[in-house]
Amino acid sequence: MKTGVLALSFVIFSSGYFAQTKFQTKPETGVSHELAQLRKTTLSTVKYELNLQIPENKSERISGAEVLSFHYKKQNEAPLLIDFKEEAASLISVSVNGQTTPPVLENEHIIIDAKYLKSGFNQINFTFLAGNSALNRRDGYLYTLFVPDRARTMFPCFDQPNLKANYSLTLTIPEKWSAIANGELENTTLQQGKKILHFKESDVIPTYLFSFAAGDFKTFTEKIDQQDSKLLYRETDSVKIKNSMDSIFTLYRNSLDYFTKWTNIPHPFQKHGMVAVPDFQFGGMEHPGAILFQNSTLFLDKSATQSQLNNRSNLIAHEVAHLWFGDMVTMDWFNDVWMKEVFANFMADKSTGAASDKAVYDLKFLTTHFPAAYSIDRTLGANPIRQVLDNLQNAGMMYGPIIYNKAPIMMRQLELLIGEEDFRKGIEEYLKKYAYSNATWPDLIDILDKHTKEDLQSWNKVWVNDPGRPVVDYNIKYKGDKIETFTVSQHPEYGKEQKVWPQEFQISLFYPGTVEKVDVKLSGAQKEILELKGKSKPFFVLQNSSGIGYGVFGIDKSAMSEFSIVKDPINRASAYISLYENMLGGTGASPQELLDFFTGQLQNETSELNLRLITGYISAVYWSFLPENKRTEVSENLENTVWKALQVQTAKNNKKILFDCYQGIFQSSKAYDNLYAIWKSQTPPQDVSLNDEDFTNLALALSLRNNDNNSLLQEQLTRIKNPDRINRFKIIMKAASSDKDIRDEFFNGLSEKQNRSNESAVGASLTYLHHPLRQKTSVNYVPKTLELLQEIQKTGDIFFPDNWLRSTLGAYQNPKALDMVNQFLLQNPNYNPILKNKILQASDNLKRAQKLIK
Repeated sequence: MKTGVLALSFVIFSSGYFAQTKFQTKPETGVSHELAQLRKTTLSTVKYELNLQIPENKSERISGAEVLSFHYKKQNEAPLLIDFKEEAASLISVSVNGQTTPPVLENEHIIIDAKYLKSGFNQINFTFLAGNSALNRRDGYLYTLFVPDRARTMFPCFDQPNLKANYSLTLTIPEKWSAIANGELENTTLQQGKKILHFKESDVIPTYLFSFAAGDFKTFTEKIDQQDSKLLYRETDSVKIKNSMDSIFTLYRNSLDYFTKWTNIPHPFQKHGMVAVPDFQFGGMEHPGAILFQNSTLFLDKSATQSQLNNRSNLIAHEVAHLWFGDMVTMDWFNDVWMKEVFANFMADKSTGAASDKAVYDLKFLTTHFPAAYSIDRTLGANPIRQVLDNLQNAGMMYGPIIYNKAPIMMRQLELLIGEEDFRKGIEEYLKKYAYSNATWPDLIDILDKHTKEDLQSWNKVWVNDPGRPVVDYNIKYKGDKIETFTVSQHPEYGKEQKVWPQEFQISLFYPGTVEKVDVKLSGAQKEILELKGKSKPFFVLQNSSGIGYGVFGIDKSAMSEFSIVKDPINRASAYISLYENMLGGTGASPQELLDFFTGQLQNETSELNLRLITGYISAVYWSFLPENKRTEVSENLENTVWKALQVQTAKNNKKILFDCYQGIFQSSKAYDNLYAIWKSQTPPQDVSLNDEDFTNLALALSLRNNDNNSLLQEQLTRIKNPDRINRFKIIMKAASSDKDIRDEFFNGLSEKQNRSNESAVGASLTYLHHPLRQKTSVNYVPKTLELLQEIQKTGDIFFPDNWLRSTLGAYQNPKALDMVNQFLLQNPNYNPILKNKILQASDNLKRAQKLIK
């Protein structure tokens, strides 16, 4: 009862606050939690009618007319704030309920005086110039991307997830263009070289899911749910198109069928539609009826690796899962944005796993999620899954591997805790109760609580509300050659707080020709494993052998010398991960020992996913944790080992992975000549398939080892035929140039927002700019990179701040770079805490390198 009184008091206070401060202070920028809650209590039945005139020239502004209607509970004389993050000159006219009013735009809000409003139905008309920042206007096309709070940068709106609305859209575009939106296309008319498209009213959705794309696209149409469903694309490689279209639609339909059956809820929206976007800054975005996908992930040729095929199936399943999780049931506030992402990833894993055997699913889950989650959770900047959010303008910083990778691991443990069928029933109840509405994580926990006897509240605290991971160790006492006691214990990796992570995992004891396995349910700080008492002394013990448990699992270095007896690919993957995590913590093998072990596995490891995992670790150890003189000393032997493994491996995909590894680590002139001949003749090694993008990447790898690379880069530019890939390469080649003046000019140009508009290309460019072979000069860019971070956060999309930092700091070991990072944090004691965490996350390997490099 007290909660209701407090909520009512808050509304009254908020209303009074706005009335009292109406002419005294400007409204807060962004969308504060306070403003969002007030509007949720006073607004309902929101509808937008938008008419946009889109010129072909991306430098010309888009003009718009809007009718915004809603029901309003008028309170006192408080003004109504409508979000519009644009300059005042972009708001041309405003009329409220038929009465023209002076446009008032302050601190990103249009202020509507209470005297023009009434209780009940209201209608506001705007004419405006659309803001460009979320329209992603490129040569020949555009696409909107309004997540999390960027709809307000394009048009006046109530930009918060719990004010869902219907959208009626009319687009006027060049005659040769096509377009797609959330609603079905109702009719098209031609007028004076223009095409006018009228779309039906959309289903009820939040502002961040309102979307359209328009441009010089090709269209492919297939049936989904007996409807003609379109895919808009700009890919020009006919081989990729032919090889991919059937697979794309098959994967989409399979995902749709799986989620429909699993939830017992049919597809929740009026239509299907997809857009393949070149250089898309995300993997995908789940706008119902107009899902955006990264072009390079969708379109693959016949030489695609299993990892590429997995990425495509996961991406499609992820975005289709969002139609239920996020689109139909939406978080109430963006502090729960992780809910839609965890369900999309977790359910995508389930749906793709349904098409394969359990071992394949488990290995993919382990290698996809755990290394990525650990990359954040091991750092001093680790954030919890559920975070605090004061204002939507900060919501973009909440995204990252914790919500995409740790959260599915957490959800899997929750499913194990509750039981698979009870878990499914709880989720079905949640979806049906909050369909086309909004819900919070506590709302879901309350429902799941009814389906289990477990204490979900304490479980929730450590898994969801706290950052970090446990360190799980084991202790064996022997009596002769028999185990007398086997004890498992856990403690937090950081901090003095005593807490435990309730979870399940497996322990395996390895003997010649046999393996003893035991399932462990660890709910306290310590547990004796009675099932192992009396067992013979093993060669070695592997904790978390099934790869389900989460944390730093202690592992004996002796496992490396006896590794040939580990036959199960999941056991091997878990061991690889544990060995790497223990090395980083300074408690296991040294970087050199681990590099030797991983390179020794290149010929033996037959699993494609495991081979990709260890080649990634080889690159990380080689560039980040070996001193430069040691790299020079071991490089030729490492190159020869990788090249020999490439010859020995028989699977084509494995050969391709090893070729990529060789290309990534080579330094000798012999290897350069070998790869240059392959690039020049465009003749790959036997049974290694290289496409146009592979040869582009090879050219860039060669350019880093070439002191005069202009002619090489120019020749590669002439080879590229796709106009979107040409534009991308023109950006990257400046960062990869051997001419320091060109690199300086490129980096200095990033201070201007327009030079960062293609965020995908800029992120890729930074990895070349800050490659270890260039760091003696590029380290001087680090201070300015950090100074620009807040501007990057304000103007870029949600993943760009993290991409900006990781592409810059990710491969440094130079103590000078760490000094620059520490100095920046010291000079900015009141820096945004979320951005500070991002810096700590991105510089974690740099910090560890100071201790590991000897």
